[in-house]
Amino acid sequence: MDVIIVGGGIVGASAAFHLTRKGVSTALVDAAHPGQATAAGTGAVFPWPFPWDAPAVWEFKARAAAHYPELMDELARDGHLTGYEAVGGMSVDREGDDAGYELLRALAQRPELATMGRVERLPAGEPARRFPLVPEAYGGVHIEGMARVNGRRARAALFNAAEERGLRYHKGRAHLAWNGHRVTGVSVDGDELEAATVIVAAGAWSADLLAATGTDLPLFPVRGQMTHFALPGTSTRRWPVVRFGERDYFVCAFGPDRVVTGGTVEPEAGFDLRTTAGGLLHNLSTAVEVLPALAGATVVETRVGLRPGTQDGQQLLGALDHLPGVVVATGLGGQGLTFGPYQGLVAARLATGEDTGLDLAAFRPDRPAD
Repeated sequence: MDVIIVGGGIVGASAAFHLTRKGVSTALVDAAHPGQATAAGTGAVFPWPFPWDAPAVWEFKARAAAHYPELMDELARDGHLTGYEAVGGMSVDREGDDAGYELLRALAQRPELATMGRVERLPAGEPARRFPLVPEAYGGVHIEGMARVNGRRARAALFNAAEERGLRYHKGRAHLAWNGHRVTGVSVDGDELEAATVIVAAGAWSADLLAATGTDLPLFPVRGQMTHFALPGTSTRRWPVVRFGERDYFVCAFGPDRVVTGGTVEPEAGFDLRTTAGGLLHNLSTAVEVLPALAGATVVETRVGLRPGTQDGQQLLGALDHLPGVVVATGLGGQGLTFGPYQGLVAARLATGEDTGLDLAAFRPDRPAD
């Protein structure tokens, strides 16, 4: 075995796809923990950087934005249902029709951010025409390249495509095999699997996996409770993604009649996977405050996911100097569905010694805590 991936979310599945696509002998080990963030995310895809991002972050986001549609197109051509749809998106503002238009238009004109597509100012009332739940008073900006993704389907498409290319799958809890000098593979329910490199992409559970080697990964779970609504008799299939600029609050619509709103951010909850009264109250009250017309919708379900959070808000991506044989790929927080596919690609390149073309110093998993 050349590479073992621990973690079957969208990052691990992407790494598996990119490795097997190149003919690298690969195994994926997944404990299938309840609460995996990939399955619970809202689904908004806005991958482009902003001017205030550090250069390394800018470069990573720009490349991720270009990679996403190419990857989804390739999977679709292979016959996989990706759950990815470039339906466009709107940034709306109740105070007027600007909603960041000048900034977004300037970004879209940069050659490396061409996937943003056309940026168009929307007068008051136009956002409501395109997404009927938005109040009439709102104006906004339309970004052609915004997309939505069903995390479960995207992960399944990557995993299935990797299996078609020879991926070996092991369900169970992995333990790193450590000979005192380097990681040599993993053990899964008593079975020993050897590999030259292990990619740790186990999301919020990555720190626990590495703790056995004495590694203190600066990572913690952030519970998110996301509520799904249904609008019987209303087709939401073509509705764009909506971002409420003053709140940085995203809403996604999926067919046939589903609406998913932004959820809670609870770093204090640990690995508690309960749907709580307080979390549901927050989701319902915020959703109805932002979209009053949602008051008559049916509450379908609340999904709970554990996002992998970091103290400085930056991802953990790279090798560990004191732990040869390991590549860490996690820490994307609430942006796993947006940047997970590209993080998986970068991890795959690191695992095979390929030049990533990126400055990953800011993302070092063993960087000093702030």
